[in-house]
Order: sequence, then structure tokens, then C-alpha cells
Amino acid sequence: MADLRVNVAGIEFANPLIAASGTFGFGREYAELYPLSELGGISTKGTTLKERPGNPPPRVTETPSGMLNAVGLQNPGVDHFIAHDLPWLRQQGTKIIANLAGSGAEEYFEMAAKLDETDIDMIELNISCPNVKAGGVQFGTTVAGVTEITKGVRANTKKPLMVKLSPNVTDISEMALAAEAAGADAVSLINTLTGMRIDINTGRPIIHNNTGGLSGPAVLPVAIRMVWQVASKVKIPVVGLGGISTWQDVVEMMLAGATAVQIGTALFTDPYAPLKITKGLNEFLDSKGIKSVTELTGGIKPW
Repeated sequence: MADLRVNVAGIEFANPLIAASGTFGFGREYAELYPLSELGGISTKGTTLKERPGNPPPRVTETPSGMLNAVGLQNPGVDHFIAHDLPWLRQQGTKIIANLAGSGAEEYFEMAAKLDETDIDMIELNISCPNVKAGGVQFGTTVAGVTEITKGVRANTKKPLMVKLSPNVTDISEMALAAEAAGADAVSLINTLTGMRIDINTGRPIIHNNTGGLSGPAVLPVAIRMVWQVASKVKIPVVGLGGISTWQDVVEMMLAGATAVQIGTALFTDPYAPLKITKGLNEFLDSKGIKSVTELTGGIKPW
């Protein structure tokens, strides 16, 4: 079988499949189905400085080839994560990426400092959060916002730092370059696209928050395009996500330039998706005589 190991920002993953933040919780439910060591890594539920109850329901709805969600970062807070979830996760034989979210830059900096003293493998910044002090504009939609958050977190931790980029921008490669220049060791993309559905009988949006994040197979072509654009601009590793549900999707994403991938919405319909993808990926690599999965990265042959 081919060598599935990949290296992202100095961290070696046993395979390129990482469970995406927000879809895997802290892994306990999935651990009842298979060993979490089958995954290359886990990006934990988006964690904030203090506990958050999330948005009022309804906050999830199906949509053609995907789903909309506005869960609102429901989580127990970073101190609870460090005390209760991280010790268990560290026993699961996989890499642990702590996903951070906040409403102000200072919250990110404080969480980064707390996590710097733990044994997590990497920090992932969710910068698709509204900056309360900037009138609710998302950190990740301006070069200045990306720079401020990344530079500040970098100053508060020596952990490998990955910035998760929003697709809701004019040019995502500009945001990637800003993150790289500010000290990011890797970027992950894409986060969800903003979407909306309306109940035609009531006239109300189906999601209580009015809008939500669109994910699932519907966004895959957008994600592949953006990964390709970013990978051609930055020198740091790119982790691709958005709509991946099969091993063929993983191959596409890596050919576009991804070093590793994250799997999200597919886990809701098939929690065993990562195992099936790993099997299919191995068989594909063997059929092509490819010795290492890293040979796929950036292998696209543009017309």
C-alpha cells in the first residue's frame, strides 16, 4: 500500500484525512463506531473563551446537495476543553487541532496563550467570526482583519498555526497571503459559504438566524477552485475542505494543491466516510503505481 503520511507545518499526520471542526464535536460519539486513530487528525468543535449556548433553533436545514447551519458556536469554553476534553482526545492516537473562534481579537490572543501551555498539536483560527468592535464585519473578510488576528495569535503561541479562510471574499488568495505574511504556518479553506432558504408557507427564513453556512457537495467545485488559487500563491501548506465526501474528491482536492483535507458534512450522512475514503484512496494510489499520497499535491495539469 502507498504511504499515506503527510506533513503540515511540521506535524506528521498518519493520513491526509482530518475531521473538520463543527462536524465531529470532540470525537466521543464517533469513537463508539471506530478507533479515532483511523483519522489523520481531528479539528475540534469551534471553541470560544467562555461557554456559548449557540443560536436558537431552527439552526440546521437540508438544502439540495448540502445543508445550511447557524449553530452559533455552541461549546463549553476553552477552559472546559483543556480540563475535560483534551486529556481524553490525547489518548485517541491521532493529531489534535484546536479550532478557536471569538468576537474580539483579545479573545483569540487569550485562548492562544492558554493552549500554548497544553499538548495540542496545532491551532486553527476560525476567522469567519463577526468582529464586534468593527461593527460585526468578519475578521476574515479584510486583509487588515486577517493580519491583526494572525499576527496577534502568533505572538501568543509557539504552536503550529493554521488559519481557516472564509470564501465570502472577493479574492481569497489575498487573505491567504496576508495570513502567511502575519505568521501562519498553514491555511485551511474553505469555510462555509453564506446561504439562505425561505419557507414559502410562512414567508420566514427556515433558519432562525435568517442566514447560515452552506456546506456539503454543492460547494466542492468552489472549494477546489479556491484551493487551486491559493496554492499557487502561498508557500505554506494548504489544507482543503468543502464538500468532500468520496476518495475521488480527496484526489481532486490534492491535485488542486492541498497537502491534506478535512471532511465535514459527509460525516452527518455517513460517519464511516473517512474509513471508506482511506480504502478508496489506497486502492487508487496502488492502481496508479503511486508510492506516496504526497505525490498528488499540486499535480493538476492546467490547459
